Amino acid sequence: MVMFLFLVVALAVVVAAVTLAVVGGGEGGPLPEAAPDRLRDPLPPDRPVGRADVEHLRFPLAVRGYRMADVDDVLSRLGAELAERDARIADLEAALAGARAAAPAFGEGPAPVPAGEAERVLVEKAEREDGEKEGGQ
Repeated sequence: MVMFLFLVVALAVVVAAVTLAVVGGGEGGPLPEAAPDRLRDPLPPDRPVGRADVEHLRFPLAVRGYRMADVDDVLSRLGAELAERDARIADLEAALAGARAAAPAFGEGPAPVPAGEAERVLVEKAEREDGEKEGGQ
């Protein structure tokens, strides 16, 4: 019976000590609030997202998995950039088809575009578009 009483008193002392430490009865005061875990290395805002950016992206864990807002933001950004790239590829393919169709025809079918000419036209078009984007922003 004495041993049981000793264990009850010891348990009460330990519970009281832990409670005082958490509530603020110690030297340092109450425990500080934990900072929320946020996305440490977000996608770069000043340039297009690259494959390495996506491979190195790590979402912080929350109590029940990932923070949905962080995941939604990143997926929205990636979706927008992929749509922009797809539109640019479609424009460049249309320009290439137009360059091939505009080449003078000899004989029955259209003449083949000289090697490097189509690429030069596409590079010039891309440079003009980049200059217009930068000038418009």
